Amino acid sequence: MKKLSRKNIPGNRTRTGFKITKILVVEDDNNLIEILEILFNEAGYQMKALNSVKKIIPIVEDFQPDLVLLDCLLPESNGGEFCRQIKLNEATCLIPVIIFSAYPKVLLSLGDYGCDAFIAKPFDLDVLLFHIEKCLETKHNTQENLEQLKSKTN
Repeated sequence: MKKLSRKNIPGNRTRTGFKITKILVVEDDNNLIEILEILFNEAGYQMKALNSVKKIIPIVEDFQPDLVLLDCLLPESNGGEFCRQIKLNEATCLIPVIIFSAYPKVLLSLGDYGCDAFIAKPFDLDVLLFHIEKCLETKHNTQENLEQLKSKTN
């Protein structure tokens, strides 16, 4: 695996005393989880991986990820529905969600569930990192804009 580097995203720097970016992964393929662990460790991300979940919101509230990566088709659940739950919850709605699936036509026929990005499997690891960094940058910019609006209204 080639050496990876992250561009500096304000507020998401790692290994420099700032907050470490946390990614929650829900994926039933253990081989892919192992690859993502190596990739995210190399990129400076902290990852929590789950093969399946019954309820996503308590896990998100407990782990407080900066980004959620969901497989669309899970054995006991639907990653798209988990995305919708995250996006409809006031406490978690700003967390970027990326959905990936080996069956993109199925997801497209059901709707996008409000995800911030979709990646078809199999995918290039650099493409995944690009989408993650783009989503994190957008989240950071949104949070900055909200803080500026709050300070103007006070």
